[in-house]
Amino acid sequence: MIKSMTGFGRAEVLDKSHKFTIELKTVNHRYLDLSVRLPRQLIFFETAVRSYLKKHILRGKVDAFIFYEDHSPEKILLTYNEELAGQYLGYFQQIEKRFQVENDITLSTLARLPEVFVMEQKVQDEDSLWQLLEKGLEKAVDSVVETRRLEGEELKKDIQRKLDSLGEKVAQIERRSPQVLAAYREKLETKTAELLQDTQIEESRIAAEVVIYADKICSDEETVRLKSHIKNMAQVLDEEESAGRKLDFIAQEMNRESNTILSKANDLEISNIAIDLKTEIEKIREQIQNIE
Repeated sequence: MIKSMTGFGRAEVLDKSHKFTIELKTVNHRYLDLSVRLPRQLIFFETAVRSYLKKHILRGKVDAFIFYEDHSPEKILLTYNEELAGQYLGYFQQIEKRFQVENDITLSTLARLPEVFVMEQKVQDEDSLWQLLEKGLEKAVDSVVETRRLEGEELKKDIQRKLDSLGEKVAQIERRSPQVLAAYREKLETKTAELLQDTQIEESRIAAEVVIYADKICSDEETVRLKSHIKNMAQVLDEEESAGRKLDFIAQEMNRESNTILSKANDLEISNIAIDLKTEIEKIREQIQNIE
């Protein structure tokens, strides 16, 4: 199944006290590039989230946004750092003795010092939170994969149409090549007759010249390989998943063959067809860049 690398998925899951909203956005990238944004109090879930996404998305730049709401009645936790309070008092006593100043520290003053009392959100049971988050991830991933699949189907249809066009252009080159040789032979015979007038020239000499010319412009090997690449790409589109890199490699080989045909061409019609080949192959490569 061919899938695009562009997609979007969103899901919301909640229980009596907690709510997760997950948004996934994916775009083209040569490899898998994950960016996960979690609330600070849930940052310990980042590794698990990354592992889950890697199992279901193989290629592309993925931005995952995870929002968390805690509606439990006792979600704020007040903590007292006794050790730190003792250190504050100890230093105050040292200052009192060293500089002979009055130690007027009070309980309210001590309580206002940094980190003596800390209010923080109370984190619930990790296992139950992960089960809820994983459920949301599953829904969001299913959504983004479906959008990627639908766009992938459209990409596949477009590439298949372009492959049909390539096949027709290769057939045009194969039909035109013998005509070019025949025209060259006729031109050679005419020129020779004009130069030599009544003098006879051996048929074998003309045939030899035609053979040399044919060897220079012959593109049979290139057209055969091009047809093979076209067939191979069509098979990959039908059979393989996550085939973007393989399709890109085949397109590079197709472009190499079209370049060779163009360099050998000594005929305006074949040159124009070869240019059209290169243009169509480049369009295919642009589409392949969006395939997972």
